[in-house]
Amino acid sequence: MTSLLSIKSIDDIPIEYQNTPIGQLLEYHNLDRPFDNYQTAQILIGMCMDERKHLHIPDNFAFIIRTGGANLRYSEFKVSYAISIGEVKHIVLIGHNNCGMVNLAACKTQFIEGLIKTAGWNREQAEDHFCHFAPMFEIGNEIDFILSETKRLRLRYPKIKIAPLFYLLEENKLYLIKEN
Repeated sequence: MTSLLSIKSIDDIPIEYQNTPIGQLLEYHNLDRPFDNYQTAQILIGMCMDERKHLHIPDNFAFIIRTGGANLRYSEFKVSYAISIGEVKHIVLIGHNNCGMVNLAACKTQFIEGLIKTAGWNREQAEDHFCHFAPMFEIGNEIDFILSETKRLRLRYPKIKIAPLFYLLEENKLYLIKEN
């Protein structure tokens, strides 16, 4: 994955993120920085709802919005709340490999059968639900989606510093996504 920047030391953190909540997040999670005490959130983290990811961060350090694929398109009011009421000035979007929101069409049958079996839906309800919502939540390629969502949010919130990150499941580490 040549588009990812490994963070193995403080020197690996780009200068624009050093001494910011974005750099601190990378230090806490990847470098085992000792936890500081926080009374209020310093950052908003948008990340996937996938249960295989767990961040190593102190209490009260971050607002966290977990949604499929780290897709914040339908959580924008919550983003605005964290900025306006929570006064956060930094956001990270964290995608990850093997995301279930990639190629949703491949799991259509399992999705429909799961709603019938587990939720008690009839087939027509389940099929309509999938066909209506899958296009809204399909993200395509994980890295490309995080980069496009970062760009979209930067345009929406021009004073907020936003960084695209990637979580490799097999390593339990965060990487910065290199931007062109």
